[in-house]
Amino acid sequence: MRLIDELNELHDHYAGRIDEAVARDDVAGAHDLAQAYEDDAIRLMAEREGLTHLLPLERQRPQSALRTLVRRLVPGRAA
Repeated sequence: MRLIDELNELHDHYAGRIDEAVARDDVAGAHDLAQAYEDDAIRLMAEREGLTHLLPLERQRPQSALRTLVRRLVPGRAA
């Protein structure tokens, strides 16, 4: 399977779980899932590219599309 296909599956999996958390009004859980998605996507890319020796990444994390979506869904409470 191509990396892009695996990343799309990973995104879809987490997007569904984040939707469920938001539906339960579990904003903290949605944020945790968004962070887990970012971590898993980075790990997957590092594994496929043979760069796991660079993990964990020590950097300021940009906002992923899922994290941005969570913030938009609950604008008054998401930090």
